[in-house]
Amino acid sequence: MTGPVLRHMGETKLELGPATQAAHPWRRGEDDGVVWLVLDCEGSLVNTIARAEIEGLAAELDRLEQQPPKGVVIRSAKPAGFAVGADIKQFDDMARDGATDMLRQGHAVLDRLEALPCPTIAVVHGPAIGAGLEIALACERRIAVPGASFGAPEVKLGLHPGLGATFRLPALIDPLEAMTLMLTGKTAHTKKAKSLGIVDEIVRERHIAAAVHAMLEHEADRSLGVKARALKFDGARSLAARQMRNETEKQAPKEHYPAPYRLIDNWEQHGDDRDAMQQAEIDSFTELLDTDTSKNLRRVFFLRQRLKDGPRGADDIAHVHVIGAGAMGAEIAAWAAVKGKRVTLGDVDTAPLGQAVAQTRKIAEGAHLSDIEIRDALDRMVPDPRGYGVAHADLVIEAGPEKVETKRKIYDSVAAQIKPGAILASNTSSLSLDDLKTAAPDIKRFAGLHFFNPVSKMQLVEVVRHNGTDKETITRLAAFCGGIDRLPVQVRDYPGFLVNRALTPYLLEAMVLMDEGIAKEVIDTAAIRFGMPMGPVALADQVGLDIGLHVGDSLKAGLDKPLAKISDDLRKKVDKGELGKKTGRGFYDWSQGTPRPDASLDDAPDDLTDRLILPMLDACIECLRKDIVGSADEVDGAMIFATGFPPFRGGPMHYARQRGTEDITARLKNLADRHGPRFAPDRGWSNI
Repeated sequence: MTGPVLRHMGETKLELGPATQAAHPWRRGEDDGVVWLVLDCEGSLVNTIARAEIEGLAAELDRLEQQPPKGVVIRSAKPAGFAVGADIKQFDDMARDGATDMLRQGHAVLDRLEALPCPTIAVVHGPAIGAGLEIALACERRIAVPGASFGAPEVKLGLHPGLGATFRLPALIDPLEAMTLMLTGKTAHTKKAKSLGIVDEIVRERHIAAAVHAMLEHEADRSLGVKARALKFDGARSLAARQMRNETEKQAPKEHYPAPYRLIDNWEQHGDDRDAMQQAEIDSFTELLDTDTSKNLRRVFFLRQRLKDGPRGADDIAHVHVIGAGAMGAEIAAWAAVKGKRVTLGDVDTAPLGQAVAQTRKIAEGAHLSDIEIRDALDRMVPDPRGYGVAHADLVIEAGPEKVETKRKIYDSVAAQIKPGAILASNTSSLSLDDLKTAAPDIKRFAGLHFFNPVSKMQLVEVVRHNGTDKETITRLAAFCGGIDRLPVQVRDYPGFLVNRALTPYLLEAMVLMDEGIAKEVIDTAAIRFGMPMGPVALADQVGLDIGLHVGDSLKAGLDKPLAKISDDLRKKVDKGELGKKTGRGFYDWSQGTPRPDASLDDAPDDLTDRLILPMLDACIECLRKDIVGSADEVDGAMIFATGFPPFRGGPMHYARQRGTEDITARLKNLADRHGPRFAPDRGWSNI
């Protein structure tokens, strides 16, 4: 169950009015002249909006139009929330069967809802996103239960809203705020939604019925604000549209992400004409549905779902003890506490323990928890300088320094305390589990649990098994990751595991290119234009040059295939303490924020981008061939959610298939001839 109001379901029930009859997808009931329509998609924990839901609403509107009631309330019967948007599985059917006609039918139904000759109120708990938001917008007013959220995330699927939000949202709130929500795909949580004007009232669940009746006694004020009136003029919209394009280009280049630019164009041209805007929305949504960007982003959506749905069953992990309150350990502990686990955090130094508690509050606030939930999360997060929690923990996560001997000493120290059946997991990013396992209290219950920094934002976790880890341990760890809302991918012990094995050649090649005289800004620009969220030089700075150097040295010692020579300049910077972002200076000066260069590539080598990207793909192929990871889809998901590999390309393996494996292997052979054997294609390419 999600959403603050739903934390105690069983004690608190949803107010569904009289709509209790078991009909799907819409339940209907009437009380004191008010009709309650309650969405309840059969066989699902959440509501999605597809043909059946729209046709069911149309049937209910037939009755409401014939006999208009005193008012209509629309809400969800699902504890998880109002509705999470369109059924994405049907998008391929829409593209094949004629999206325009289907969209027109959906628009016609929501237009009828909007035009009912009686007040309509959407009561929203949990998320109302995508098509769920659009149904709520077609109602005259909206009541939010604390914990409700509103968003238009279609841009993340290479689309823009398709059921009326592009003209209803700018007509309801400040048009610039409306466009920002749709262009970024961000979510407006309860208080923000109220301040924007999406929500009329915030009401606790137990007062919903009274609030509905009180709202029906007063007419809504829908007069346009000053900014909305000003943006009715073409010149004002054109100026705003230019600014939107400039800001959007910084995060989502038009070449790769056409949807936001189509939305801006539609609004600039038709923002003063609802009918024209509606037709433009339908037309451009239909066209975008068939673009490679949207197809690939929809693929990424399903990759995420498969990783999320993979861990099944209970993890039986209620208490987590984290050893090491450094940057990673503190974030792991904080995130686990925010997600409901009881956590003890130990460290030889007490100072970082206090900082970790403050970090927990910050993460909880960022997750939009209520004040009570923040208090509960802080109660679950217990600083434990003496390590008493080890004896009670179901899972002990070691997040100590990346040194074999240090980690072995930690395992020796907990061996006498850890309880039978508990799992010991290392957060190591580069050390071999085979080198660590002999010091573990129980080899069968020892594994890797490699989080990525920052844990509160990075979704992926590598669940790493060595040849002695039992299956139950891996299953429980994967379920634990799912339970704290992270995406687990199961991998086998190998230098760098999967993600760092693939990412390291990308980073090291950037150093070689700098040694060859290519400016760091040119190198990073090439990667950004390919679609990476950050260039490799800036990424190395962000990760920490000392960490990158350690990982590079570790991998070179453990791999059969040669890596790029580790740059002398990198070693010198580490020796001088210029470690990147955390010290303020590495290859870049970080005092002005995150570097995101946009240099000219006119004089760049013609093989620059391939020298950066293709070794990453080749390493992924190596991991597949050696069964380090189970499938190409898991590789794609891991690289997208851990490294930001361009989602619009669908993942490195998907990109390789689309580009053509013969083309890639030929290019790698050519690079090997020119630059050395580190580019020689892995023999696993023949199996893709």
